[in-house]
Amino acid sequence: MGKKKTPAINSSSTADIAFLLLCYFLMTTTMGSQTGLNRRLPPMPDKEDQQQDIKLNRRNIIIVRINSNDRLLAGSEPLDISQLKDKIKEFLSNPANDPSLPEKEPKHIEGFGEYPVSKGVISLQNDRGTSYRAYIAVQNELVKAINELRDEFSSKNFGKKFANLSEEKQKIVKDAIPQNISEAEPKDTGKK
Repeated sequence: MGKKKTPAINSSSTADIAFLLLCYFLMTTTMGSQTGLNRRLPPMPDKEDQQQDIKLNRRNIIIVRINSNDRLLAGSEPLDISQLKDKIKEFLSNPANDPSLPEKEPKHIEGFGEYPVSKGVISLQNDRGTSYRAYIAVQNELVKAINELRDEFSSKNFGKKFANLSEEKQKIVKDAIPQNISEAEPKDTGKK
């Protein structure tokens, strides 16, 4: 007697089916959109305008440095990352009108009235060897400090957190508590 043949599965259409499944999942799956850091860039200067150096009072700037070993220095004192938020909040709010902290300028805010707005600027400088993790952690603490100041202002004046306010009131809060973060180009502090 002859050998019996085992029936084979017709696999000619499996590639077509796999392609259709791939197309289906690509069209029905939503991709998460990544958001970057929220920063306001300065406007592009006109070619005809000459650049003017803006003079800032030394007391209005706090320099936050991160070295290549991910050590943090805010102003003239070394800090742990957990202390940075409170240091920035104290710097920007200047509750005791300390002459070494930023001055406040009375500003008319439309829809709110006169309010003393801090002239404080946070200057972030990092080394080229700084780890991405440390850089993002510092960025998060800086933004967290500003967000907490905005929440405190919102709760005191409008009875709600900043995120729960209308767009008009959020604009008032942003004008009263501006986010002035300047980033310097990374430096190679290890090289001489």
